[in-house]
Amino acid sequence: MKLILTQEVPGLGSPGDIVEVANGYGRNYLVPRQYAILATKGAERQVEQIKRARSARAVRDLDHANEIAGQLGGLKVELASRAGKEGRLFGSVTAADVVDAVTAAGGPELDRRRVELTTPIKSLGAYTVAVHLHPEVTASLKVQVRKA
Repeated sequence: MKLILTQEVPGLGSPGDIVEVANGYGRNYLVPRQYAILATKGAERQVEQIKRARSARAVRDLDHANEIAGQLGGLKVELASRAGKEGRLFGSVTAADVVDAVTAAGGPELDRRRVELTTPIKSLGAYTVAVHLHPEVTASLKVQVRKA
């Protein structure tokens, strides 16, 4: 199935890219969530407009992403979670939990899909979490998980 992406999809492409995906992935995931539209002749003409708009936003977004990265660098984020005697958590810390903790600590609003947990956080301690703010800007965030 040939689609035109309208939003950035990790591992697939950026807005305006024409991609070939499996029928089920396109029909059941990308199109209903409006991440992509079907690639027709008329839609392919719109690709140029999408790419022009993306390039105009890229410069502004890059400056904004650098500003947010600076804010995240100086932020102290603490998460309280239930844990057993040996420091093992009941469950794990998710990207949504990290985003909520950043907001509670006075940080900027983040999208949970931009937060990358390289390994699952399943015990107490200090962790470094990557936040992809822009294709060229990745901020690292220190997260302290403590017992609730």
